[in-house]
Amino acid sequence: MVKKGVERAPHRSLFMAMGYTPEELERPLIGVCNSANEIIPGHIHLSKITEAVKSGIRMAGGVPVEFGAIGVCDGIAMGHRGMKYSLASRELIADSVETMATAHCFDALVLIPNCDKIVPGMLMAAARLNIPAVVISGGPMLPGNYRGSAVSVTDVFEAVGTVNAGKMSCEDLEELEMCACPGCGSCSGMFTANSMNCLVEALGMGMPGNGTVPAVSGARIRLAKEAGMKAVEVWRRNILPRDIMTKEAFANAITVDMALGCSTNTVLHVPAIAVEAGVPLELEAFDSISDKTPHLCNLAPAGNHFLVDLDEAGGVQAVMKTLSKAGLINGDVLTVTGETVRRNLERAAVKREDVIRPLNNPYHEKGGIAILRGNIAPGGAVVKQAAVADEMLRHQGPARVFNSEEEAQAAITGGKINAGDVIVIRYEGPKGGPGMREMLSPTSTLAGMGLDKCVALITDGRFSGATRGAAIGHISPEAMEGGLIALVEEGDTINIDIPEKRLDLLVDDAVLAQRRSAWKEPKAKISGGYLGRYARLVTSAGTGAVLK
Repeated sequence: MVKKGVERAPHRSLFMAMGYTPEELERPLIGVCNSANEIIPGHIHLSKITEAVKSGIRMAGGVPVEFGAIGVCDGIAMGHRGMKYSLASRELIADSVETMATAHCFDALVLIPNCDKIVPGMLMAAARLNIPAVVISGGPMLPGNYRGSAVSVTDVFEAVGTVNAGKMSCEDLEELEMCACPGCGSCSGMFTANSMNCLVEALGMGMPGNGTVPAVSGARIRLAKEAGMKAVEVWRRNILPRDIMTKEAFANAITVDMALGCSTNTVLHVPAIAVEAGVPLELEAFDSISDKTPHLCNLAPAGNHFLVDLDEAGGVQAVMKTLSKAGLINGDVLTVTGETVRRNLERAAVKREDVIRPLNNPYHEKGGIAILRGNIAPGGAVVKQAAVADEMLRHQGPARVFNSEEEAQAAITGGKINAGDVIVIRYEGPKGGPGMREMLSPTSTLAGMGLDKCVALITDGRFSGATRGAAIGHISPEAMEGGLIALVEEGDTINIDIPEKRLDLLVDDAVLAQRRSAWKEPKAKISGGYLGRYARLVTSAGTGAVLK
């Protein structure tokens, strides 16, 4: 489209201006999307990964063509206006990759993300474009070491609450913050970035090892070269993303999600990717798969293992090998290796059963995520049940109502939250936020203050993968759409029953009808710019918060 024939002589002259040779223009042009920047630890090293990918492409006879993509650091954006842009950036990333790939007619793509919204954004683009593509992440960060204990950024967030409770000094906090994140890579626990990178591998769009090989290792560089070579191979064989991202492949990915105890954000991103792939995927799929999938790995923030431990244990492939023994993995689906899952798993093995437990000794009989429904969430709500203390699996308490994250955070740090309370944070959904902010600051402060085992938090916003405790998000319909969460008043009783998958406001229907008649949609918090457009177009969290 851009290289052949007399009519394309002007196009070729522009290639010549950049130093391309006629010989190079006879080879496939492989777009290499590099999301490196100097604001995300997981992306600070991606130019090095990109150079390895480009080497692999050249070795296989292709011509790499590098272009950039944006990325937001959720941790740095946390707790202020910046977080409103995080989820919304996912759509920008997908649109920009589509734009670059289509405008320049690339033959294939290698997509190089690493952190939260960048991974699903690029996968959405791959599914939408449906040209040969391989995803290679930058790899996870190693855990830090604080006085002999492995730590991550979660420990720093939770330490804020510990300091506020008078249980930790500011000097100790400073020591912790200096060592919790020792270098490049996606944050070291099973937070959203690593959850998505593992699911890329389980879905078949990434090479074996994509989710777990550490960012700082030579193995990650080798994997990047292999990904570059595979991009040329999938182009030659015309293996397309929608050949890989089938209904069965999504079921495999969700099964791995449940076994690993991944972030609740996967319930936003996986359906959004499925929409682009043309695969029907309802929230019920997460529940039905969770009910039959054992929780095999207890990774931070719920447990004491990190991604480096999972890698040592055999990685995602070893988890899939274990699950396949119970018939929970479809081995016939195709992957970017050019082989089926079954063929890829032939060499997989569990090397540490303390990290990947056997089927007869899981951490929990059911998967890490549960979908709750009830009068307050008829469209669904999501909880990472693997990270909830046993005593909070069933809880009933008075509502403490806040119309923003900032209001709730001030009440928590101000000592105004009591044991037994159910914190309600509303008008933080996709439309109401806008942008559906993560609530890591409130949940981490509660944990640091020792309240995570006696206080619940529900919201139409969402949570970081680093969140633990009885934190229930994605309540749909959201408050801005007139969902029942908008009608909750201070002191109302809320009943949470995670085993029964229920979330209910215990208020008489007649009273709720009176409140409904008096409710008026509040003025939009932001009406201009990108977020204003996003708020007008975005759909419910229950449908993946995709744009209309």
